[in-house]
Amino acid sequence: MIAWSRRRTLIAGALLIIAVNVFALAGVAYNRSGEPTSILHLSERELQLPYGRVSSKENSGVSLSLVWRVRRGNDADGADYGAYGGAADWLDQAKLAALGFDVGSDTARRKFKPWRSKEVLLVLEFDGPAYRQALARAQQSADDEEKLQLANPGNQEFERRAKRARDNAKREASDSSRLFVVDAGLDAAALRAQYPDPTHTLIVRGQVRPQRATRDRQDSLRGHIAALSIAPINVPLQFQPALKPPAAAAKTGSFSATVAFGRRLEPWLVALAETARRK
Repeated sequence: MIAWSRRRTLIAGALLIIAVNVFALAGVAYNRSGEPTSILHLSERELQLPYGRVSSKENSGVSLSLVWRVRRGNDADGADYGAYGGAADWLDQAKLAALGFDVGSDTARRKFKPWRSKEVLLVLEFDGPAYRQALARAQQSADDEEKLQLANPGNQEFERRAKRARDNAKREASDSSRLFVVDAGLDAAALRAQYPDPTHTLIVRGQVRPQRATRDRQDSLRGHIAALSIAPINVPLQFQPALKPPAAAAKTGSFSATVAFGRRLEPWLVALAETARRK
């Protein structure tokens, strides 16, 4: 009797595992059916490798994560561009209300009670106006700091500031992600009509919540973009050689990747290749 119970338990467990796998595979198949909603050609600037990269042939569970950014303010030095999100100026009180948040004029009651996050649709722009603005601002900051340094020869503080601004401009031009969250909504079709280029914009689900902000002693509400609601991008075995770590004395590895987004707005890797290593 006990043996029969154990046998039934094992069978039930096996059937559950099979059912879960079938459901997952069906979801993948549905996501990849039909035309992709977006196809982006990215690089290591927009795709985060796991720590240590591919350390051995036995490591088959390799994935990549999107590196995305949000413009957070109006600071002249370009430091308002976060590496993984933050509060966006364009996500103001009116926009939050359109997304379904209860953000009436009486926000004092929320001072010590934060809003809950809500899943909405986010528009991400690749290598477009948002990135070019970030690049121009970083270069302008570097030029301004260089002028101040020249006007104050021998001043170590201005030398440090100029170097920091130059480094930031260089990093913006060659290393920082060019993928920016630029809009949010609830209707995928309406957003796609507004942003029709599938090679430079993508629509995904993400987590947003209102938060209080104080600027110049004035309280306001801004939407905080906390995360994208997508899983890491799995790297199939045939693509993993392109992610092998370079030798200790070699330059930083680079790669190009084609990432598609399907009907469920989930990504998958179409192609991945190693490119010339950058200094």
